Amino acid sequence: MAEKEIFLLDPLFYDVQMQQIFSDSKTFVDCISKIPTAVILKKYLAAKNKPGFDLKTFVLKYFYTPEKPKTGIASDLQKSTYRHIIHLWPVLTRQPDSENGSLIPLPHPYIIPGGRFREIYYWDSYFTMLGLKESGYVSMIENMIDNFSHLIKVFGFIPNGNRTYYLGRSQPPIYSLMVQLLAQLKGDIVLTKYLPYLVKEYNFWTRGNTLLTRNTKQASHSVRLNDGEILNRYFDEFATARPESYREDTALSKQISGDAHNLFRNLRAGAESGWDFSSRWFEDSKSLKSINTTNLVAVDLNCLLYHLENKIADGFKLKNNKAKNQFYLSRADQRKKAIQKYCWNKKEGFYFDYDIKNEKQTKAMALSGIMPLYFSVANQEQADSCARIIKKKFLKPGGVVTTLKNTGQQWDAPNGWAPLQWITIRGLENYGYHSLAKEIAHRWISLNDKVYKATGKMMEKYNVENLNLLAGGGEYPSQDGFGWTNGIYLALHRKYRNIRQTKKASKK
Repeated sequence: MAEKEIFLLDPLFYDVQMQQIFSDSKTFVDCISKIPTAVILKKYLAAKNKPGFDLKTFVLKYFYTPEKPKTGIASDLQKSTYRHIIHLWPVLTRQPDSENGSLIPLPHPYIIPGGRFREIYYWDSYFTMLGLKESGYVSMIENMIDNFSHLIKVFGFIPNGNRTYYLGRSQPPIYSLMVQLLAQLKGDIVLTKYLPYLVKEYNFWTRGNTLLTRNTKQASHSVRLNDGEILNRYFDEFATARPESYREDTALSKQISGDAHNLFRNLRAGAESGWDFSSRWFEDSKSLKSINTTNLVAVDLNCLLYHLENKIADGFKLKNNKAKNQFYLSRADQRKKAIQKYCWNKKEGFYFDYDIKNEKQTKAMALSGIMPLYFSVANQEQADSCARIIKKKFLKPGGVVTTLKNTGQQWDAPNGWAPLQWITIRGLENYGYHSLAKEIAHRWISLNDKVYKATGKMMEKYNVENLNLLAGGGEYPSQDGFGWTNGIYLALHRKYRNIRQTKKASKK
């Protein structure tokens, strides 16, 4: 019998997860079997109904459990946050893998986020790279891009992370930004080197295009809108409970009257978005039970694909392939017009996701709506309006808040996340809002420093509304480490080296 994944070992997998043998559902799928899994399952079926059988004892007998989360460096609070992060990079570094359990081996060293996240993560890694750049770790940036290129070569796309249980989905397509970053450091040859992988990445996100018709408006990640435009949504190939969150997904499915498979696919698609989870995806704007991710054209996703199309066009220009250069430029132009048409709300003065099913924009105001500024999709008038809303509604004592709703989900208020601070700051800078951008950076850096001095930790997310409370919400406790927080801190520290609190955040 072939070796089976842990999450295919039913009824053992079901029993371990539902009986909460481990407090974190991710722990069991990260375990490594001591003997072939088929043998373990056979032993379990023979023993589980015997008197005195103890499931946890059985699991610990036949599986190696993953190393407990740790940063590995005792924080020296006499050192600055900056120096602490510099010393953290080696701790968060992992060497090339061998095939072990659910871990997909990678050929080069890489940086992990930290905490329970013991593997590489797709979109996290770009924001981590911004800090690696400031630390002079150019070779690590290249190693990580080569790892992602390896995943594209093997699987045709970049999974959520290098675990087999993530193979149904990706994460926000930020590979083109990674390649652009390295090209800034090493020249245009980088863009031509990675061009085949950029094209394969694009083909993954657009492979549903050929299946779209007037009657078939959704296929894989692709969506055909009423006037024939094609945009994209988040999606997962599978419609089952996520192995790494099996207990949580299964419990939620028992609270709904509808199709559990539809719920599971929407949960998985929400995980692909990186915003797992947020009221942004909820049909009723408040409950995870109403998650509706696959019915939404995501404004941030389409801005990222707009950038990917432009980078591919640049690559073909460097290779003197005029036809393909024009093809991808045309795709980018069509996407830009469609983003403006379907995601810009003139009355609200902000960008929103578009609800395919109900043929209208959602009402969820979120920092995803600032992505058109980050990629210069917006015109100046639109950017002016977005900046006013950021200042009036999103700006909080610790930076910018993720959404305006407090639902208990981690990608909602009162939480702030490092990548969204960066995207907002850079988006505002693109349109001349330097003082507001600097104010956000100051508040975020100050909050990072405050929490570090109090805890000795760099955190995954922060409470930006109440500076005396840590962030919360989500399916697991707040994590420390933390890759993208470290990266953004260093990038902002470099950009705003002499940052001083301004009395008033105003334009220019």
